[in-house]
Amino acid sequence: MTEPNTPDTPPSSTDPTEPVEVHRWGPTPNQPAMQPWSTRPPVPTGGRTNERRGFAPGAIVALAVVAGIVSGSLSAAAVSSFMRQPASAAGSQAPVGTNVSNVHIDESSAVISAVQGAMPAVVKIQSTTGGLVGGEATGSGFIFDANGWILTNRHVVADAQKITVILSDSRELEGTVYGIDSLTDLAIVKVDATGLPTVKIGSSSDLEQGQLAIAIGNPLGEFENTVTTGVISGLGRQIVAGSQAASSSEQLNNLIQTDAAINPGNSGGPLLDSAGQVIGVNTAVSQDAQGIGFAIPIDVATPIMQQAMAGKPLTRPWIGIYYQPVTKQLAKERDLPVDTGVIVDASGNQAAVFPNSPAADAGLKAGDVITAFDGTAINAESDLAEMMLPHQPGDTITLTVLRGSSKQDIQVKLGTLPEQR
Repeated sequence: MTEPNTPDTPPSSTDPTEPVEVHRWGPTPNQPAMQPWSTRPPVPTGGRTNERRGFAPGAIVALAVVAGIVSGSLSAAAVSSFMRQPASAAGSQAPVGTNVSNVHIDESSAVISAVQGAMPAVVKIQSTTGGLVGGEATGSGFIFDANGWILTNRHVVADAQKITVILSDSRELEGTVYGIDSLTDLAIVKVDATGLPTVKIGSSSDLEQGQLAIAIGNPLGEFENTVTTGVISGLGRQIVAGSQAASSSEQLNNLIQTDAAINPGNSGGPLLDSAGQVIGVNTAVSQDAQGIGFAIPIDVATPIMQQAMAGKPLTRPWIGIYYQPVTKQLAKERDLPVDTGVIVDASGNQAAVFPNSPAADAGLKAGDVITAFDGTAINAESDLAEMMLPHQPGDTITLTVLRGSSKQDIQVKLGTLPEQR
């Protein structure tokens, strides 16, 4: 798949040099021209390609895609404990360079320990497509439950007629797609096996820029169990990714940016913290730059992992609105009474409120400013879409809404997010 561009921005008098991020919660609208963010798994040597899943020789493509989702920053555990050194005894003189060496040793030990714990649960996924132009593609995944539950990227297994999962001990098992996430570029694959090694699932709620990041996967489909390291370069990133032929595109929001090398074939592999816990799912890289890779925060994946293990279909809650964060600049431009929250706003040629959606049924309107979700204030650290993640379709939530000068609480019964088209 090829890649991102800038999100749709509603008309306004905004200075064109100032970024205005538009967040969407609903099906993906028609996307503008694509930018070079690649999300596709590689094709093994000798395999045929199809337009969506192969990759051209020499192209630096990669690994993920997705849809109108989570806005705001999801983030997980820092590594400062591995960087701090005990204070020297009073009056002692440490040799020059000792502290720096100790820091490097601690970081190296952390990486080695993290990899040893997670590597047995990282798998290689080979998928075969049919049709007039068939092909094979390779990606990665990781076992999150010993009874054969595997998390990977949707684009690794989408449209596959056959899936082969290769374990770290070289066993090959037939895989089936349990479900596709309608919100992100994630999928659950199931193999018929028990007693499998598993990864430790962490959290992405407290990530910090600069903390250690470790990626594991199968770059180019041939260098199995490859480890790369770097740091968390940024949080809350937004790109648009798609096929190299630009036949489709999906918006990825709230991504983790890392400079740990992510290459074609790493799709679906884990991004770890220094404790060896999964904090993200490796998903996309830039074709035009080095050291810019992206991962889907693990907190986004947790609900569907829980649904799968409970035997439930994979679903996401849905309100049915387009919105953008309220900033001081936007509040001044539109003469809003608050400078936090989100405003229900049209996106391109898409209506601000989807017809026949939960939002429409509840009476939400374009221009409404939503300031709180179930009594919790919505701001840069607590985004509306993020707050919805723990909920299921059918739950009733309360939104605090400013409409003009009046404030009211509106109850919304969450629906099911439609399939992305």
